[in-house]
Amino acid sequence: MNASLDGFLTGLSLIVAIGAQNAYVLKQGLRRAYVGPVVTICTLSDYVLIIAGVSGIGLIVQHAGWTLQAVRWFGVAFLAWYGLSSVWRARRPASSLSAARGETSNKPAVIRSVVALTWLNPHVYLDTMILLGSIANTQGASGRWGFAVGACVASTLWFTGLGYGARFAAGLLATPRAWQVLDLLIAATMLGIAVKLATTPLA
Repeated sequence: MNASLDGFLTGLSLIVAIGAQNAYVLKQGLRRAYVGPVVTICTLSDYVLIIAGVSGIGLIVQHAGWTLQAVRWFGVAFLAWYGLSSVWRARRPASSLSAARGETSNKPAVIRSVVALTWLNPHVYLDTMILLGSIANTQGASGRWGFAVGACVASTLWFTGLGYGARFAAGLLATPRAWQVLDLLIAATMLGIAVKLATTPLA
């Protein structure tokens, strides 16, 4: 039980942060567009990374520097493109509001975006796979899988709450101006993370 609680708290502390993936889940929740697939992809991806880390695969990734470098630059390109797209949408707030109401939703595009935001970020591997995996393996042979379960529960609760709970804030975003501000905040988040990825050495 202690290992599961440690895993839950550690996983939650890593995942509850303003990042590209969380910003996208929040936006889809506010739009009420394909929230189920988005939440499912994010949650299952975390499961895969957590289990891989606890199994020891994180050590392999840690020593395969070229893999993280490739992911880094794909991630930089994608985040920059997404951030600039958000700036472009912010120039036309009425269009942003229409998109928020689901008039221009496209399920394949949404799925591609959330998969890219989840997997084209080297910090996902460093935090979820390597860091969580390393901490889990300090729990001993019996405790590490309890730690993994706790971390998986944290991911499930977070993404479900973020995706489905966002609708309660929809009333605050009922005007084009509010969606313009949201698009600019998302753009700043995406571009900021892109710059950080491009300039920060991967440990």
